[in-house]
Amino acid sequence: MKQTIGFIGCGKMAQAMIGGMVRSDLVAPEQIIASAQSDVTLEEVRNRFEIRTDRDNRVIAEEASILILAVKPNDYEAIIHEIRSSVSDTTLIVTLAPGVSFEEVERAFEREMKVIQAMPNTPSLVAEGMTALCANSKVTEEGLSSVVALFQSFGEVEVISEKQMSAIPSISGSSPAYVYMMIEAMADGGVAQGLSRDQAYRLASQAVLGAAKMVLETGKHPGELKDQVTSPGGATIAAVTKLEQERFRGTIMSAMESCTNKVKNMSGE
Repeated sequence: MKQTIGFIGCGKMAQAMIGGMVRSDLVAPEQIIASAQSDVTLEEVRNRFEIRTDRDNRVIAEEASILILAVKPNDYEAIIHEIRSSVSDTTLIVTLAPGVSFEEVERAFEREMKVIQAMPNTPSLVAEGMTALCANSKVTEEGLSSVVALFQSFGEVEVISEKQMSAIPSISGSSPAYVYMMIEAMADGGVAQGLSRDQAYRLASQAVLGAAKMVLETGKHPGELKDQVTSPGGATIAAVTKLEQERFRGTIMSAMESCTNKVKNMSGE
């Protein structure tokens, strides 16, 4: 890949992305340029990844052929106003903020732009991310393919439509939080039954990892895999029965609905 990749904002998610790109050899470190508000952050990423850095967002905007806006949703308008005269019409803009629409981005730039919405999640930090992407009508197939390749360097990618993006935070963006809570609860249960805390976290975490891998690699319905574990009259079906009585699945679905509603409220839908 010959493009220059620019990052405005260099927090944990941006660093996960940069790390994945560099490790994959998809782009050379010198092809990446990043800005941040903190000199400490810039020095850290410069030393860690050997990329170029600059405090001036306009320098990043001028150089980047793919410009990733890795800032908070509330900062988007101000950042775009700062850089819009420095961005070429051919630059591909990638946003990472939930609730920021194509229309809002183009309105801030005051012209039509090539824009891709991306929603990665925190497991990108360990190269097991799940990212949803959608592109506006100005993005070419070649441009979209380039961005897909970048995000595949630190996980899996699903290309969807803009109208589906509001559902993504609840199922892959925020959902690691639900899983962490379940792992914590499983570990607490293990400690209550005599396991050490370290043992309980390892056992619970590996069980969750293995179960997810079974779904992905076998292609079987999760219900079928659950049935394979639940022997008639056994301990697992007793646990499953209790989970159903306590509305385990219904609670997760309600949580996802709350997450989606919040995203829609943030975007004014």
